[in-house]
Amino acid sequence: MGRCRVNTLTGVGRTVTRTMGTIILVSMTAACALAASNTTYSFLRNDVGARAAALAGSFVSVTGDPNAIFYNPAGLATLDVSRGSAGFFKNVLDINSGHLSYSQKFEDLGYFGAGVIYTNYGTFTETDEAGNELGSFNAGDLALIAGYSNQLQENLFWGANLKFIYSSIAGYRSTALALDAGLLYTFPESHANVGISVRNLGTQLQKYLSTREQLPLDVTIGGSIVPRGLPLLLNLNIHRLNDDQPSFIEHFRAFSLGGEFTLSKVIQFRVGLDNALRKDLKLGSTSGLAGFSSGLGITAGEYKVDYAISLLGKIGNFHRISIATTF
Repeated sequence: MGRCRVNTLTGVGRTVTRTMGTIILVSMTAACALAASNTTYSFLRNDVGARAAALAGSFVSVTGDPNAIFYNPAGLATLDVSRGSAGFFKNVLDINSGHLSYSQKFEDLGYFGAGVIYTNYGTFTETDEAGNELGSFNAGDLALIAGYSNQLQENLFWGANLKFIYSSIAGYRSTALALDAGLLYTFPESHANVGISVRNLGTQLQKYLSTREQLPLDVTIGGSIVPRGLPLLLNLNIHRLNDDQPSFIEHFRAFSLGGEFTLSKVIQFRVGLDNALRKDLKLGSTSGLAGFSSGLGITAGEYKVDYAISLLGKIGNFHRISIATTF
């Protein structure tokens, strides 16, 4: 486990506050949420699953994937079989994350799903002002999600999640409750979809010390299309439409593009671009390859293995792997 040294100021409370700020700053940078406010729950903005990460998070209109629960719960109703996914995300330092998801249809009731997101920040050493070690502590985040989806009318689907969020550091805890909701419309003849989602609409239940923090509310719209005659899925998402911006055009700055090429029945190649991230990671006059991502998907029978690499310029590269299967 990774270790870092934290100085005690005037007691554990202030130590935790200072440490929490450090953790949030590091994790926010690592999570690519550089333009967002630094809140305890910013881990909810992280991409979940290697396929979604390779597509730069352009996932609000994707169908047939259990990880739709993390982006647009309406997508659960497009799964034709029960399906689950598990994944691991190697972050900077010794920060590790992962997810679990599952969706199943119940006749005459609809589609039910469940998801888990976790982040482990490692072990930290606590010291006093003189540098004497006082002990160690851990920090982590967790979100538990229960989702439901169904068909409103032909080609139109809706979904909603109930989300319980838990964060802890050095014996201190914070909890929150949130809702996600989404709509998805498919155009079967043109192989196109349009989706909209509202995520993390809720409130903090238990505060860290005396600070009340907002959840990272995110309104996203997007579309997908398979161009005629091409083995290619193209996605475009516009994120954070609810954020305050200095001008109308700035609302479209936070967009992501993704392309999934089906090379064979077994292999898919993916590439993506997160425009807001690319701008946020610009150093001097260049961003290098920051904001770009790519990955592979390999299908073997009932199993599918996905890999993604996300490029963050000087910060480094993030690697994700996911495994999905049908039940």
